[in-house]
Amino acid sequence: MRMFFLFLTVMVLPEALLASSSVNEYIDQTIVINKKEYQVKLPNGYQLELLTTDLDSPRMMTFTKSGELLIGSKSGKLYRLQKPYTHPEIIAELDHYPHSVIERDNLLYIAQTNGLYVVSYVAGQKNLSASSIKRHVKLPGGGGHNSRTVRLGPDNKIYVSLGISGNCSDEYLDKSYPVNDRRGGVLVLNENNLVWETYASGLRNPVGFGWHPKTDVMYASNNGPDHHGYDRPAEYFSRLEKNSFHGMPWYQYDGINTIRDDCIESEPPVTVEKVVPPVLTFPARNAPMGVTFINNVRFGKNFVNDAVIALHGSWGTKPSGGFFGSKSSRRHPKLVVARFHNEKAIRVDDLVTGFQLKNGKRWLRPVGVAIGHDGALYFTSDGGIHGLYRLKKLQK
Repeated sequence: MRMFFLFLTVMVLPEALLASSSVNEYIDQTIVINKKEYQVKLPNGYQLELLTTDLDSPRMMTFTKSGELLIGSKSGKLYRLQKPYTHPEIIAELDHYPHSVIERDNLLYIAQTNGLYVVSYVAGQKNLSASSIKRHVKLPGGGGHNSRTVRLGPDNKIYVSLGISGNCSDEYLDKSYPVNDRRGGVLVLNENNLVWETYASGLRNPVGFGWHPKTDVMYASNNGPDHHGYDRPAEYFSRLEKNSFHGMPWYQYDGINTIRDDCIESEPPVTVEKVVPPVLTFPARNAPMGVTFINNVRFGKNFVNDAVIALHGSWGTKPSGGFFGSKSSRRHPKLVVARFHNEKAIRVDDLVTGFQLKNGKRWLRPVGVAIGHDGALYFTSDGGIHGLYRLKKLQK
C-alpha cells in the first residue's frame, strides 16, 4: 500500500518578492510518497495531494459533464477516473499515441498522432474495443513533436493543436504546403465536410491551449526552438485569433522585437510586421505544456479568469543548452499562473514549485492541467513519479 503524508510550514516571502507577486504568502509543504519526503512551495491556504501513481506516462486530460476524468497517455492507454479520482481504469489501448481526449454528445474524440478518432461513449462504459474506435479525420503524422491536443471550444467546435517536426522545419498550416507538412499551429474542424481549417499558425509546438472564460479568446503555450542555446528564445504564451500568424519557424521574438531566424532559407509566408508577438513569455527551455483557465471561484477569487500553465522543464543545460552540462542547471518543472487584468494578460507568477531537486533530479514533471467540478486544480506528471495530483484550496 502506498502511503502519502502532508506537512505544512508557513513561510513569509521577502518584501522584494511580495512586491512583484499577487500571492501575499507562500508555504512550504512536505509530501511523503513511498516513505520519501519531497518539498514544494505553494500559496498559503492551499494543499498539494497525490491521488494515484497508477498511470503510465499520462498526458492531457478533460473532465466530462458527468464528472468523469479522462486522461490520454504516451503509453497508448486511455484512462478514466471517477470520484474520488484515485483508481484509474484503462478503457482502451491504442497504437498511435492518444495524447488527449474530449467528450461531446455521447462521443469521445481522441487525438492521436495521425488523426482524430471517434467512438460512442456513455458515462461508466467499460472497455472500448479497438475495432469500435474509428479515425474520424486524418492529421499530418510523422515524428518530432508528435503529440496532438484536442479541445472543445466555447463555440462547441473541435480544435486540435500540432507542432512542426523540428526547430526550423519548413512546415506551415496552409494549402500551398503538402498535406503532411501542414503543421505548426491550431486547426478547427469544419464538420460540414470533415476538413481541417487553419485557426492560427506559426507556432512551433503549441501543446496547450484554452479560452478566457469572459472573452472566449484563445490562448496557447508554445515551445521555442533549441538551436539558439540555453537562454533564447523565450517560450511563448500567445493570444490566438482567426488567421493569426505567430512567426515560427521564420521569426523569433527576442523579448523586444520579432527578428528573422537564419536557420530556415525559405521565404516567410508573411512579413515581419504581421507577426503576432506573445502576450507573455517564459524563460527559454521551460517546455510549457497544458493550459487551463480558472473558471471556478472555489479555487480562489483572486485567481478567477487567470490561466494555469504546466512547465515541463526541458533537457537543455547551462551554458550551451546541450545535454552535457550539470543536470542541476536545467529549467525547473513547475506550475505557473498567467495573471489577467481587465481581460489582458499582465504577468506570470509561480504557483507550485519544488519539483526538481538540487542535484537536478526531477520527481515530478507536470503536463496536463484541468479545473475539476469541485474547483480544485488537477494535473498529471509523466516524469519522476508518474501520476495524478490535485491542488486544492483548504476550507476555513
